[in-house]
Amino acid sequence: MSKASSSVATTDKEAAKPKVAVVVFLLNGKKVLLGRRRSAVGNSTFALPGGENFEECAAREVKEEIGLEIGATELLTVTNNLFVEGPKPLHYVTIFLRSSLTNTDQVPQNLEPEKCDGWDWYDWDNLPQTLFWPLEKMVNSGFNPFPA
Repeated sequence: MSKASSSVATTDKEAAKPKVAVVVFLLNGKKVLLGRRRSAVGNSTFALPGGENFEECAAREVKEEIGLEIGATELLTVTNNLFVEGPKPLHYVTIFLRSSLTNTDQVPQNLEPEKCDGWDWYDWDNLPQTLFWPLEKMVNSGFNPFPA
């Protein structure tokens, strides 16, 4: 698993150019939806769905990737993630939103199998061990996406 750092050492190689990611904590009771990534960055780690304005982007990504309709979204936090290991440094600014299903009878589908192995609901207190680094960092900091 690639590790991230809070600073990037500049070398003669091309510096990491920031990319912005919008992801959604999609809640169902006390569970959160995660999928195992198929990507050069964070391959085989579990991550949140997402990837307009933040709210429209989140709803579109969830519909395109998983086939689910979500309700209103709420901005939770923004993280700055620098991946310095590997052949090319990467820099992601990740927008974390929260939402819930418009209809709890909906079933997650894997509509982009080239990007994800599949989606499933996980208890927040029993998440898989191989979380994608930005999500792992938030979980380890004590972050909780559920309303108080």
